[in-house]
Amino acid sequence: MKKSLLAGACALMGCHAAQAVEMQAGEWNVSVGGIVNAYYTAVGCSGADVAGIALAGKALGCGGEDHRTTIGNGLLPNALIVGAKSKQGGYDVGGTIGIMAHTATDSAIAANNGVDVRQAFITVGNGELGTFKLGRDYGIFGSNAILSDMTLLGAGAPVQATQRGRVTLGHIGAGYTYLGTYGQIAYSAPKAGGLGFDVALVSPVGNGGIFNAKSMPQLQGQVSVGGQGFKAWAGAKTQKFYSTTAAPDFNMNAFEIGASWTAGDLALLGNAQTGKGLGILSDGDQGDIRSNNVFLQATYKTSDKLKLGIGYGMSRNQDDTAGLRSNRNLTIGSYYALTKSVTLVGEVGQTRSRDVAGRDARLNGISLGGILFF
Repeated sequence: MKKSLLAGACALMGCHAAQAVEMQAGEWNVSVGGIVNAYYTAVGCSGADVAGIALAGKALGCGGEDHRTTIGNGLLPNALIVGAKSKQGGYDVGGTIGIMAHTATDSAIAANNGVDVRQAFITVGNGELGTFKLGRDYGIFGSNAILSDMTLLGAGAPVQATQRGRVTLGHIGAGYTYLGTYGQIAYSAPKAGGLGFDVALVSPVGNGGIFNAKSMPQLQGQVSVGGQGFKAWAGAKTQKFYSTTAAPDFNMNAFEIGASWTAGDLALLGNAQTGKGLGILSDGDQGDIRSNNVFLQATYKTSDKLKLGIGYGMSRNQDDTAGLRSNRNLTIGSYYALTKSVTLVGEVGQTRSRDVAGRDARLNGISLGGILFF
């Protein structure tokens, strides 16, 4: 199966074991692990009032202010992840529950009850059959981009409207769309010669009441190949959206290609997405609009402890005649492994948004903090 966000982020920082506690209970091996992180983010917004889902606009980027500061989660939430696995009747069986929670709110006295169960699934399979997964988990489409994004350890675009009450955005909406969490039935074929194949029937989603899901599930799939520091992938997803207004129904059809290459201390990544109904932050959130996403990244390890990186992402609408034209983000980051479990992070970046009328908005941000894996 594809890596989880916990395993992907742990691989980015070079840690080996993400679980601090493993217990044997009869024929079951139970593991408990998690993530805790916090970042001081300070942002300033300038420019025009840009139409659409403008990440650099004052409303989203600075939470309605010209300047804003938050101490909250980065791109990853806090998480407690419990897993159990066993070998029974020739099958490897397992279960995972991941409970996530955010740090920052707009209140010092209200209950911080934004708990998000992003993962709750079972797996059944073996080396010859492959693995089936049933339950709630992250999607397949877009997983390689976000799992390899250096800002998974940090904040990326420190959008204040999402950090208070949830997380920052990394390059979501400015480089790639969020991979999403869905109820799903997924299958991963056994790998042969570095070739992998994943496919999932996904519970269909709506987009805020304008378009709903009905009887047709969403379908996601991905083919990957890799070896000796190189990996390439191609993916797709599709779903029918049904209108609740006079607007016509539409089909989301999205496609993705990407590759990564690591040679010694240097790592390069490129990912591109295109399609109709792909959305900025989530499936179909802009309706029947064709858009393109591009994400490029380079990182270099200057020592065993320090990694430096630069990432650029752009999300651009092609046929929107009234709203957003593009979101762009450039982030420069420093990631220092204080211990094998703790990484200290410093990032600076700029996000720019433009609408179809040519109005521009700019978000300048800085993020300082750290993340712990256990």
